[in-house]
Amino acid sequence: MVLNSIDWVVIVTFFVIVLGIGVAASKTAGKSSLEYFLAGKSMPWWLLGVSMVATTFSADTPNLVTGFVREGGVAKNWAWWSFLITGMVTVFIYARLWRRSGVLTDLEFYELRYGGRAASFLRGFRALYLGIFFNCLIMGSVTLAAIKISSILFGIDPIYTVVIASIVVAAYSALGGIKGVIWTDFFQFGIALIGAIYAAYVAVSQPEIGGFDGLLSHQALEGKLDIIPDFNNTSLIVSMFIIPLAVQWWSVWYPGAEPGGGGYIAQRMLASKNEKHAVGATLFFNFAHYALRPWPWILVALASIILFPDLDSIQRAFPNINEQYLGDDIAYPVMLTLLSPGWLGLVVASLIAAYMSTISTHLNWGSSYVVNDFYQRFIKPDASEKELVNVGRLSTVLLMIIAGLLSLTVLENATQAFNILLLSGAGTGAIFLLRWFWWRINAITEIVGMIVATINAFVLVLVVRDEMLANTYLDSFTMRLLIATGITTVVWVVTTLMTKPESEEKLKSFVAKVNPGIGWKNYEGDRSSSLGLNILSVFIGTIGVYSALFAIGNLIYGNIFYALGLFGLFVLSVYLIIRWWES
Repeated sequence: MVLNSIDWVVIVTFFVIVLGIGVAASKTAGKSSLEYFLAGKSMPWWLLGVSMVATTFSADTPNLVTGFVREGGVAKNWAWWSFLITGMVTVFIYARLWRRSGVLTDLEFYELRYGGRAASFLRGFRALYLGIFFNCLIMGSVTLAAIKISSILFGIDPIYTVVIASIVVAAYSALGGIKGVIWTDFFQFGIALIGAIYAAYVAVSQPEIGGFDGLLSHQALEGKLDIIPDFNNTSLIVSMFIIPLAVQWWSVWYPGAEPGGGGYIAQRMLASKNEKHAVGATLFFNFAHYALRPWPWILVALASIILFPDLDSIQRAFPNINEQYLGDDIAYPVMLTLLSPGWLGLVVASLIAAYMSTISTHLNWGSSYVVNDFYQRFIKPDASEKELVNVGRLSTVLLMIIAGLLSLTVLENATQAFNILLLSGAGTGAIFLLRWFWWRINAITEIVGMIVATINAFVLVLVVRDEMLANTYLDSFTMRLLIATGITTVVWVVTTLMTKPESEEKLKSFVAKVNPGIGWKNYEGDRSSSLGLNILSVFIGTIGVYSALFAIGNLIYGNIFYALGLFGLFVLSVYLIIRWWES
């Protein structure tokens, strides 16, 4: 076991504070389902924004980024950096619409936008599909990261890791509801960020690395440092850069980066005080998520390539690692063993914080689906508020159990889970973007899109072999993504045009409630749309955050002139966005 007594003191203190927050929040969380799942719609933007960032600051994210960098260099992170466009579209176009809708969960939207049995089926089915299956797959991948970290740092058997983590997280999540989750996120985010930065400092300071100069000039990192793939390598530039930016951001439903907003991001927007706070929260989230956090993880990943160039070197250093969990993503917890006593405890506490923040959010989010969109809607519509809160707490515990079992029996590495999630939603993203503005989209559109996307994912993963997709320009996963996106998109568009739209009454009530502004023929609503200005803001916001991301990268690489120029562009973007927000 690597940790000593001072490390344990830091970790135990952290746990006491977190559980204390959960107990304190439980005093109001049990009043009603609105309090339990949306904190009474009273949360300010800064607190919600930090909570969103903390949620995506999960224990598996450093592992995922490390795996990307070791496998394909820094540029492989465009697999998730491309989702910034989705995030900015949510900020400037959809955040206000979600808050205006007044729903308790994003699935309640289905019966606001669509009518009849198809809408009811869609809401109930997706409550179970997303709330249980999809949600537990995500939590399973995060718990898998916790298993890898604990096996390296503690030498603990995976099942003990799952049991301990499940008990602690399920306890404070069930007690405090979303308010407890949000305030705990606020506390945990600071610890997680400090821990990540210090871990990067220690990694770069190793004698074998020789500081930033030694890191950046090391032969082992040749071809790994490029932020944008080499344009002379057509295969890399297409699969790592062009496809994510041109296709992936709008076509794929992925938790935390849902086209048009949704999931726990929508839950945070719905918990805000008003529309302006919803916009502010999502704007802060996108800046911190894409620009502020990645570089400490990237630095640790780059240093790991020098110290542990392959999996054999990791296994030699840690012979007790279970082969099931041996992958490039495990290099991050391996690097943490280089930390000194006290600091190691803080960094481990930061990873525990990241794990707990993500899991608690997913537990509350999934529980909200089970309670509001399934139990109350279809099982017991007249259930009391106390009963709904109790069902929410019970479902929280059950979801944690399912996620733990998945991490122990099914999943093997962070990249595997990421790819499965992307393919499962490939092609459906455009539906979620257009359903607010295109009156022809109906409930059948979404049902068909969901079914076809799921079938595509299973066939492309289980039936189609890599050699069947081999070509000069694209890797096998990119080919799977394009095939899935193309088939699903064609099918749902044809379905939309061949089926009847929703009733006039339903469409009019939706426009009266949400007022999208454009895209609705002959329906009442404010026609003076600011969509053009909002699209311009999406562009400015995207350029601003990417400028900040590249400015930090160039500063680390020693390109001071480029860093200053990019930082200036970021400042200009911030100024223009603040003017937009205050207008």
